[in-house]
Amino acid sequence: MFEILVGFISGIVSGTGMGGGTILILCLSMFMGIEQHVAQATNLVFFVPTSIAAIIVNIKQKMIDFKIAIPIMISGILGAVIGAMVSSKTDVSHLRKYFGIFLAIIAISEIYSLTKQYIFDKKSHNKNIKK
Repeated sequence: MFEILVGFISGIVSGTGMGGGTILILCLSMFMGIEQHVAQATNLVFFVPTSIAAIIVNIKQKMIDFKIAIPIMISGILGAVIGAMVSSKTDVSHLRKYFGIFLAIIAISEIYSLTKQYIFDKKSHNKNIKK
């Protein structure tokens, strides 16, 4: 049952374009005790059908700029091949640490962005009150 819940939540997050795979890898490795390599490979299998579903919805809504998407897709495929080769040769303990650092960087970036937006909104709100 836990697997279904994790898949469902990760699918929702993936559909929004926010990286549901990060949640999936975290749940698989931390809560289900699956080795980091296996969790990351499982994420890749999860990623294909969820991406296809999101692509179909976004194409129908004319939300994809193919002039931008195609070069990103090609370079992403190249990066994925290189990343998979590096990952398969990396010790599991190091891989977990790198993933943790990656999550910490994302968290810091999000906190910074939210704080910056909050300050901007507060200043804008104060300007509107003074008028």
